Amino acid sequence: MSKVIAVISGKGGVGKTTTTANVGLGIARNGRQCVVVDFDIGQRNLDMILGLENRVVYDMVQVMDEEARLDQALIRSKANSNLYFLPASQTKDKSVLESEKIEKLLKDLRKRFEYVILDAPAGIESGFEHTIEFADEAIIVVNPEVSSIRDSDRAIGILDSKSRKGKEGGEVKKHLIINRVDPGMVERGEMLATDDILEILSVDLLGIVPEDKGVIDASNQGHPVVLDDESEAGAAYRRIAKRLCGERIPLVEPQVKKEGLVDKLKGLFR
Repeated sequence: MSKVIAVISGKGGVGKTTTTANVGLGIARNGRQCVVVDFDIGQRNLDMILGLENRVVYDMVQVMDEEARLDQALIRSKANSNLYFLPASQTKDKSVLESEKIEKLLKDLRKRFEYVILDAPAGIESGFEHTIEFADEAIIVVNPEVSSIRDSDRAIGILDSKSRKGKEGGEVKKHLIINRVDPGMVERGEMLATDDILEILSVDLLGIVPEDKGVIDASNQGHPVVLDDESEAGAAYRRIAKRLCGERIPLVEPQVKKEGLVDKLKGLFR
């Protein structure tokens, strides 16, 4: 049975689109048919993170308006044949989104894919509401800082009240990803600890992604970090994808790296 999963946050800049790309590719690497859909109308960048910006010909809005077939707009990933991408429009704005057209599009995608991952726009305006409207599940992406947690808490409230499931008395299943965690800063009290975040949001933890400078480089190169076997962030995304595919994978909390004697001696002579 297919799942529609919205990836949301309360504010921009927390790594939501990067999470969408890496989780989608991670699911595909687990042998599941997956499509990632860019709902950020007018400001798409999921195509660049996936390295597919030059292959975009038709977009989601053209499919919904029946100016192009779904097959024409879907783009297969270069990295894994199980992953497809449906781009947002750069020439329209979020006002073109209509519930009936979105529902039909998602029904068509459900027929073809086991996982339909929707990258929501930043903020909590109409584009956000359209992204969550027909979701079965949601991934909330936060950074371990007060402003991100506060804004995400508000986004969760809107998810519970304005999704179709919420309106019908049900509940969208929620998962939490804590992104860009620096264990040293957590230890010094400069970042919120995992337990504090969970207490505030009361959402099941899906995974913790450590701060990793390689994530930006990988995104800029159109080669998501989940493909990098040497990356700690890539390993975190691979574990997250396995959990979404139903595997029981232990949660791993990033640890402070202890400086060894050799490193200390090198530091003295820098």
